[in-house]
Amino acid sequence: MKRPLTRNCCRALAVCFALMMWQPASADIDLVIEGVDKDIEANLLVFLSLQRYRERDDLTADTIERLHERAPNEVRHALRPFGYYEPTLQSDIKRLENGRDWRITLHIDPGKPVILQEVSVEVTGPGAEESMFRTLIADSELKPGRRLSHAAYDKLKGDLQRTALGSGFLDARYVHHQLKVDPLNRRATADLALETGQRYRFGQTEIEQDVIEPRLVRRYLRYQEGDYFEAIKILTTQFALDDSQYFSSVEIIPGARDPQTLTVPVTIRAQPSKKNKYTVAIGYGTDTRVRGTLAWDNRRVNEKGHRWRVELLGSNTKQAIEARYIIPVGDPALEHLGANWTWSREELADLDVSSQELTASLTQIRGRWQRVLFTTLERSVSESDAERNTDTFLMPGISYALLPANFGVDSLVLGHGLYAQLIGSHSAFGSDANFLQLRIQDERVFHLGDVWHLILRGDLGLSAVADFSELPGSRRFFAGGDRSVRGFGLNELSPVDADGNRTGGRHLMVGSIEIERDLPRRFGVAAFFDAGNALNKLGDPVEYSVGLGFRWRIPVVTLGLDVAQALSQRDASPRIHLNIQPRL
Repeated sequence: MKRPLTRNCCRALAVCFALMMWQPASADIDLVIEGVDKDIEANLLVFLSLQRYRERDDLTADTIERLHERAPNEVRHALRPFGYYEPTLQSDIKRLENGRDWRITLHIDPGKPVILQEVSVEVTGPGAEESMFRTLIADSELKPGRRLSHAAYDKLKGDLQRTALGSGFLDARYVHHQLKVDPLNRRATADLALETGQRYRFGQTEIEQDVIEPRLVRRYLRYQEGDYFEAIKILTTQFALDDSQYFSSVEIIPGARDPQTLTVPVTIRAQPSKKNKYTVAIGYGTDTRVRGTLAWDNRRVNEKGHRWRVELLGSNTKQAIEARYIIPVGDPALEHLGANWTWSREELADLDVSSQELTASLTQIRGRWQRVLFTTLERSVSESDAERNTDTFLMPGISYALLPANFGVDSLVLGHGLYAQLIGSHSAFGSDANFLQLRIQDERVFHLGDVWHLILRGDLGLSAVADFSELPGSRRFFAGGDRSVRGFGLNELSPVDADGNRTGGRHLMVGSIEIERDLPRRFGVAAFFDAGNALNKLGDPVEYSVGLGFRWRIPVVTLGLDVAQALSQRDASPRIHLNIQPRL
């Protein structure tokens, strides 16, 4: 029988002689592995002493030889979990030209793999017919005829038990579990038998807190007494209470299960957060220059859970004051009544807009959608070199935001995604003009492997208004800037009036394609193509640009630097977009 990994004696003597000819000195190892795929290589790097010691400052020629002698046995152990029990190894050691470092090449022939001949996976007991178990078994890589994978066996074994326990089968246990391997005949059999036991339900929940009304706290629970016990419902309840801002700490403790009643009692202990929270944030952007935010939150106005927030925003292009009052309704983690008052002044290209808004809103969850019904009373002043308009509008509206698939599991905080808003005004409401406006925005991220990401962004705005001059300045569209068509300045893209002033457009069309690649140390690079414009007619031409970007994601801030070149304007110079955004 052929003995795997038997090293050629002459090669071993030559290696020893080459190493002994050099005086002991500090050295580094350049380790090259050939002949195996990435998964096996990653496991090899865990096992190999040559990898663990390769950057040590005290490496000598004698040490390198001892590490090299360990390689055959370490390779054997590293390949067994992948079903390869008879690998062969050829190695090559070379001194690099700098006279100090070494390159060690390990060429590995994994040999013929062990094949799974028989696989038996059974789930018995009251939960035997649950689809969650059948799905795990069907999706598993543990199948007859396939190469043995210890990881696939361990994964299925762990997944079945975790799913059982997490779904309320708290007495689940393996009747037997066995993986038999016959390396000589390259055969293996796997046998798993899980007994689920009875399924438990949530029992009584005791809540210990004196911050808000007990009935309000119970509306944050993601389960009801009598529901099947599920660990994920405990986790989402934890998220909901943490995100409520009423508590500084929340502890949810499932009690001892009762095998007679098949219930699990739950105890929740919560400590109050500070009533007032003050926030100061400073950022920088090429579009806005230095920008700052001051905010004051009263997180517990009363025991009914009301809260309010006052925020001041200042930048080179916009100044605003906003006061918001929130009243929880329905599911308080997701739904609320709101009253907002906002004063703002903003420079939109050649149009200066000052406005005051008073908005009443109702936020609700409808399946995978967050719906907001609102009515805004706005008084605005729009001024350019050619005109000055003062208007009052009463604008009812509705918006929908698509919730992410894992919403409520990872976090209750929304990110970028599909968003649509419809808003309008009519003289029947006492408004100075009639218009209807639709805005749709979306951003999608597709992960193309571990380090490559495709980011698609789109922004569409459509206005129906008889006379464009009646459309308030705050509702007109502009394009260009960091989050629009890079290569152009903030709000630089706009139709112009008879005097050449950029006063906004009826419609907006903007799209972006960006490829990002992650680099070590939280760095990243990007290449992008942007196109779009603010338009008065949908057939009007659009502007477009291309560019390269740099990303640095650190705990305190995210720094983005883009260099963009407009392609639709021949004489345009490259434009730098710098954005330093606090990570709150």
